[in-house]
Amino acid sequence: MSEKTNYFAHHTAIIDENVRIGKGCKIWHFSHILSGSEIGENCSFGQNCVVGPKVRIGKGVKVQNNVSIYEGVECEDNVFLGPSMVFTNVLNPRSFINRREEFKKTLLKEGCSIGANVTIVCGVTIGEYALIGAGAVIVRDVPPYALMVGNPARQIGFVDKAGMRLEFDEYGIARDSFDGSCYKLRDSVLEVLDKETK
Repeated sequence: MSEKTNYFAHHTAIIDENVRIGKGCKIWHFSHILSGSEIGENCSFGQNCVVGPKVRIGKGVKVQNNVSIYEGVECEDNVFLGPSMVFTNVLNPRSFINRREEFKKTLLKEGCSIGANVTIVCGVTIGEYALIGAGAVIVRDVPPYALMVGNPARQIGFVDKAGMRLEFDEYGIARDSFDGSCYKLRDSVLEVLDKETK
């Protein structure tokens, strides 16, 4: 079990045995970290969150209130999970059938953001820096930097690392407001170019 001196856990939080929690993490009221889970440095978990069992979470992940991250979910670094968003881990659940061996992997890649009340149906990958609008329902893989809305979610554009919508010039080039990276749109696929490209 992690040394609690390296992270903060509210006195109402429950931290199971056999977990790894990185330094600088904050775990707030009524949250529960289940056995076998690994959490990187500088993560935060709001009120009433559940993690695990056996969940992998990278560094700098922010989890808002009322989020349960079930077995089968993996979050890379700097992922944002909005309040009351929902993961699933079985496609066809029945209360009277144990399907623990059928859990589907769900992967959230670096820097992506999931809005409030989003539902992510298990077995998908959310690409790096994608932005999922509030209330969307994700039923298939999401490309990197994609802006997704609706039920079922559809792509309506691309965003940069800061989450701002990319605007492309007449050459199909857009610049990132966060770090100046350049992007080119080719046949609806976003390519990351060198920062010096114009």
